[in-house]
Amino acid sequence: MSIRQDTRHLYLQVIEQIKRDIENGIFIEKQKLPSEFQLSKSLGVSRATLREALRILEEDGVVTRRHGVGTFVNPKPLFTSGIEELDSVTGMITKSGMTPGSQYLSAELMEATEDDRKRFSPLDVHNLAKVERVRTADDQPVVYCTDKIPEGLLPIDQVREADSLFKVLEKYTGKTIGYAVTHIEPIGFHERISPILNCEPDQALLLLRQMHYSQDDVPMLLSSNYFRADKFSFHVLRKRV
Repeated sequence: MSIRQDTRHLYLQVIEQIKRDIENGIFIEKQKLPSEFQLSKSLGVSRATLREALRILEEDGVVTRRHGVGTFVNPKPLFTSGIEELDSVTGMITKSGMTPGSQYLSAELMEATEDDRKRFSPLDVHNLAKVERVRTADDQPVVYCTDKIPEGLLPIDQVREADSLFKVLEKYTGKTIGYAVTHIEPIGFHERISPILNCEPDQALLLLRQMHYSQDDVPMLLSSNYFRADKFSFHVLRKRV
């Protein structure tokens, strides 16, 4: 069926056709799409219709448009998770069929800032164990993590050796992490973190700031995780109320 014979809005048909072409391997990851003139001509639509379709495809993360250069197919995320599902980075990587790993950058005891004290309230926190590490999948860096844990909650040497802080925390405290309050922030190129994760200059990151609580509402772990946006995608189930 040609696009013109379909009764839906033309830009919706263009979106579906380009997605099909990507799924079928006609357009591959990181490949530059044909010019707007060529693409609109082959699809039989106006350039205005094509631009609207490409705009939505970019919002959905399917393509990236570079001004003056062209439109490129984004790599499909390797890891996907419902944001309402609390899982460790280790768990996400394992479920994808890849081998998780850690590269430690630093582990130190630091004085809690005023913001840290507020976040860990009602605990009276003075010092925190701060850990910086890179999480890997099949030895490829995919997440940069900064974790803060109240002093005395577990030995610092165990923090350095842990693949999953969830498991170590639960082992030493006897408490199970039950939920987390999460804030999500998309960010662009980060001078320090992006090169560590082998990101391209125009590659975005997804920052998840999370305070993890035990089942009896005790704050246990404050984390800032920078995910490669081309490797991870998150979704949420929203119900009508």
